[in-house]
Amino acid sequence: MIMISTDTTALAKPRTKPSPPENKWRTGAQERAYRTRLLEALRAAGDRRASGPRAVKEAADSALALTARGQSRWSRAVLLRRRSRLLVRAGGRIRRRKRPRRRPVGPTPGRGQPEGKKVRDRLRALGRLVPGCENLSTASLLEEAADYVGALEMQVKAMRTLADDL
Repeated sequence: MIMISTDTTALAKPRTKPSPPENKWRTGAQERAYRTRLLEALRAAGDRRASGPRAVKEAADSALALTARGQSRWSRAVLLRRRSRLLVRAGGRIRRRKRPRRRPVGPTPGRGQPEGKKVRDRLRALGRLVPGCENLSTASLLEEAADYVGALEMQVKAMRTLADDL
């Protein structure tokens, strides 16, 4: 009599750690798309009266957020800020709902936790640096910050290429 094993563990592939996702900002297609949008935005900024450094920064940020297609929190924040400025310029009114600030409930951190306070302060500062990420959890903030840094690296590379071509 022949015994057939139903144990599939021997046939299963060995488990390996999944490789970290490749940075989407390092692809040539993303850089080309950004460069095209940046040139269009800079041309449009040059047509307006105020074409100083601030207009160049706004054009670069908008092009970067459009290239991200609003898939990240920081890109949506940049696009929303741009939209609200356009509405204000056009004479529109932006209604903002004021939410009361919540105070943390529970024990307040005492003197026994100076390292925890230092980390919290640095995370809060990082949240202020990344657009739209002021009130995120640590994991989400670090993920958004990593995506934003990758986007900024690509932006610098594209701007250097553009400056070299001029």
